[in-house]
Amino acid sequence: MFRVHQELDDKQETLVVGLFQQNSQLTGLLAELDEKLDGHLTQLMKDGDLSSKRKSIFTLHTLGLLKVKRIYFVGLGKEKELNFPKLREAFGKLFKTVQEAKVQELSIALDTFASSTVDVNEAAHGLAEAFALSTYKIHDYKQKSNEPEKKIETIDVFALNEDPVEVKSSLEVGYAFGQGTNSARTLTNMPPNLLTATELASYSIQLAEKHGFEYEILEKEEMERLGMGALLAVNKGSEEPPKMIVLKYQGKEEWTDVIGLVGKGITYDTGGYSIKPKDGIVGMKTDMGGAAAVLGAMEIIGEIKPEQNVVAVIPSTDNMISGGAFKPDDVIVSLSGKTIEVLNTDAEGRLALADGVTYAKHHGAQYLVDVATLTGGVVIALGNDMTGAMTNHEPLFEQVLQASHECEEPMWQLPITEKDKKRVRNSKMADLNNSPGREGHAIMAGAFIGEFAENTPWVHLDIAGTAVTSKESDLGPSGATGVMARTLATFVERFETIEK
Repeated sequence: MFRVHQELDDKQETLVVGLFQQNSQLTGLLAELDEKLDGHLTQLMKDGDLSSKRKSIFTLHTLGLLKVKRIYFVGLGKEKELNFPKLREAFGKLFKTVQEAKVQELSIALDTFASSTVDVNEAAHGLAEAFALSTYKIHDYKQKSNEPEKKIETIDVFALNEDPVEVKSSLEVGYAFGQGTNSARTLTNMPPNLLTATELASYSIQLAEKHGFEYEILEKEEMERLGMGALLAVNKGSEEPPKMIVLKYQGKEEWTDVIGLVGKGITYDTGGYSIKPKDGIVGMKTDMGGAAAVLGAMEIIGEIKPEQNVVAVIPSTDNMISGGAFKPDDVIVSLSGKTIEVLNTDAEGRLALADGVTYAKHHGAQYLVDVATLTGGVVIALGNDMTGAMTNHEPLFEQVLQASHECEEPMWQLPITEKDKKRVRNSKMADLNNSPGREGHAIMAGAFIGEFAENTPWVHLDIAGTAVTSKESDLGPSGATGVMARTLATFVERFETIEK
C-alpha cells in the first residue's frame, strides 16, 4: 500500500504537491516544477486558477512537458494556521478526488505538506488516516457488476532527508487508526438480522485471534449462574441468545492499572413494551455503536501495541417483544447485587451496561470508560456533532477529553449532582429505578450507570447523536461514523496513571 522514498524522481504518472499561501516567489519543488513548465504555475496562480485556499484541489495535465502526466495541487492555506485536523481533511478531499478519477497509483511529495506546525511524521499519520477514512464505502447488499472497481492501490511517499523507517511507521499507525474506525463503521451499518449478538461475538473472537488478545464469551447459562440479571432481563423477549464479550490486551508485565472499555452492544432496539414509534424504530440497528467503537479501538490497539493493559467488555443482545419479555414494573437483580425497578423497557442500554461495568471491574478494571448510543436526550441537549460526557473523576475525564481533541471527536461534559443520584435511587420497590423521567434524560442515564461504577474512576460517553451522520464529509460517507474508536485508542495510548 505505502512505499517510502527519500528521493523524488520523474517516473511518476500522478504526483501530489501541497501548496501553502505564497508571500513571495515559488521555492523548492514548486519552483522546479514551475521552471520545467515554462512559468505556467506562476501564471496560473496570478490568474486565480491555481489556489492555495485550504482544501482546494487543482489538477494540472502536463501535456508532455514533464514525464509526470498529471499533478494534483492541494491548497493548504497559511502555513502557520495549518494543524493536524485541517491537514487530514485536506488529504481526505484529495483522496476522494483521486478516487473519482480512478487513479490507481499515486505519488505524494510529503515534504510539501509539512510546516512549522505539523512535522513530516505527523503529516504521514494524517495522510494514511485520511486515506483509510475518506475512501471508505458502505458495505451494502446490492447486486454488483462483475467489472472490477478501480481504486487507489499504491501510494509512493517521498520524504526527502527524513528517516524512512519513522515515516513508514507513522503511515502504518495512521492507517491503523483509519481502518479501526472503518471497522466500527461497518459493524454499525450492518443489518440486525445479520449482526446478532452471536455474530458480534464471532467477530470479536476473530479480532482476538488476529491480535493475540485473551478472550471470553459468556453464554446465557453462565450469565444466569453469575447473576447477570440486568442484561438477561433485556434479552428475555428475544429468540437470539445474549453474549457477554470480553477481550483482554496486556501491554505490561503485570495486570495493573487496567483500563476498562465498556461498549453497549444492543444489536436492535424495539424499545420492548415501551415500544418506539414507527419513525423512531427505523435505524435502531445502530444501537450497538458503542460496542463497535470499543471493537474498533481494540483493533487499533492490537496494531499499535501500547504499553497499557486494557479489558474490553461488551454486553450484547437485542431488545424485543414477546410473551416472555420484561415489562415496566418488573424488579430485577443486577450482577452487582443492586436491585432495579424497571419503569421503561426502552431504557435498556443502561441495564446492559450496568452488568458490563460490574463485570469489567471483576476483570480488574481500575479505570472505566463506557460508550453507548444511550439517549435521545443527549441529541436534544447537544445536537448531532457533540458527544455527551459525564464522570465521577475529573483527572480521568481530562485525559479522555484531550484524546478527543487530538482526534477531532468533540465532547461536552454534563453534570451529575447529588439530586440526580437521588432521582435514580428513588424507588419504593428496589435500590434503583432505570428511568426517573424526561427531565435531564441523558444525565439520568449517566447517573444510573455511575451507581455501578461506584468509586472506580469512570467516564460515560453518550454517542446517540454522533454515531451516525446524514451528511457526507471529506473523511467519509453518510451513515455510521465509527466515532470514539480513535479517541478511545488515543486515550489508551497516551494514558498516564492517576494517583487515587
